[in-house]
Amino acid sequence: MASHRIFKMSFSSIYPHYVAKAEKKGRSKSEVDEIIQWLTGYSGKGLESVLEAEIDFETFFSKAPSINPARELIKGVVCGVRIEDIEDQTMKEIRYLDKLIDELAKGKPMSKILRSSQ
Repeated sequence: MASHRIFKMSFSSIYPHYVAKAEKKGRSKSEVDEIIQWLTGYSGKGLESVLEAEIDFETFFSKAPSINPARELIKGVVCGVRIEDIEDQTMKEIRYLDKLIDELAKGKPMSKILRSSQ
């Protein structure tokens, strides 16, 4: 199966769009970073390194230090596709991130976005 074009796009080229979407709705870059760190396990410095290295999405997720198992609690539709129905794991990880950024932009509290048990 041919890989999706987004897999080879650099994460650092898309990251500013995540931040802009959040800031446009009154949220912050630090909240975007918190979401990414929660999902992938990258530290603040690790995320900075990834952005500087301009690695692609596929590598970004395959080299993530600790993919959060609670991400499977993320349900819903992104770009017209139900996350639960996505079979390709890399595409699913990308859509998890997209969904979390969407929730941030819609004003959801961080505790709900990060699927906290509280």
